[in-house]
Amino acid sequence: MKSRFTRQFNGSKLTPSKARSNKKEQTVWQRRFWEHLIRDENDYKKHVEYIHYNPVKHGYVTAPKDWPNSTFHRFVKEGLYPKDWGAAEKLIFENTNWE
Repeated sequence: MKSRFTRQFNGSKLTPSKARSNKKEQTVWQRRFWEHLIRDENDYKKHVEYIHYNPVKHGYVTAPKDWPNSTFHRFVKEGLYPKDWGAAEKLIFENTNWE
């Protein structure tokens, strides 16, 4: 999908920065962006938990419940998470390369 879009978009007049040119990067995609197809329910859960915990990991809040613009609140209302999930201890997501 990215490759096809980039080839079609390539006719634009955007010029990559010198740093991007040196690395042969285009101007279209955010650096380190990759697409991922969710494989199963477990993979979906891992990605959702990573997203919900990310503001804590980066020090913006001390618990996912404190991040106002998150689907975490909807998940709590639906009974999928306790409100204090991710607040008591540092979570480590194994087998991921999402840094």
